[in-house]
Amino acid sequence: MNRTRIILVDDHAVVRAGFRMLLAAGESVEVVGEAERGEQAIQLYQDLQPDMLVMDLSMPGIGGLETIRRIVQRYPGARILVFSVHHEQAYVQRSLSAGALGYITKNSAAEILAEAIAAIMQGGQYVEKGLLKTVAANAAGQDYRLIIAEFSGREFDVFGLLARGMTVYKIADQLCLGHKTVANYATQIKKKLGVNTTAELAHIAVNLGLTGT
Repeated sequence: MNRTRIILVDDHAVVRAGFRMLLAAGESVEVVGEAERGEQAIQLYQDLQPDMLVMDLSMPGIGGLETIRRIVQRYPGARILVFSVHHEQAYVQRSLSAGALGYITKNSAAEILAEAIAAIMQGGQYVEKGLLKTVAANAAGQDYRLIIAEFSGREFDVFGLLARGMTVYKIADQLCLGHKTVANYATQIKKKLGVNTTAELAHIAVNLGLTGT
């Protein structure tokens, strides 16, 4: 039986080791490469041409969403499964819109990971149960969702980190960007949302369930 050749992408070596152990438990999967950031993942994908990419969203550099977009743009047949700590619908929807074929959370059972890989390899999609619930929102909330849906990948990354209380300097370090660049993103985001302060921005994120736990 041919094994599914997978590249793991996560910026924490310990997490990748855990993923590798989970995947190695089944004889149908082979981990052929690992990357800790999006730029490396793109190069590895080009070099190894794996059957699937299993990747996190939060990582330094270009980030997970932009990595998905670039790989799918270059390789339309790419199979990408997101394996993330984020359970909010916005992350799920943006990942699928970017081109991912599946989305599960890091607290999923090993069986869920195996099911997701199998489903995608068989030509389907897989989203962990409960992640795409219908949420009732008021008109203002819907308006904010539409605005946020139009954010670029990097704007969305900065928005999420600002909403979690991170400073511009900390965000710059995490995303490997200049602090002035992050400050400009923050200004653009506030302008698009029609708010003046980070507190107002965070309030919107909390009301829409975008801040996580």
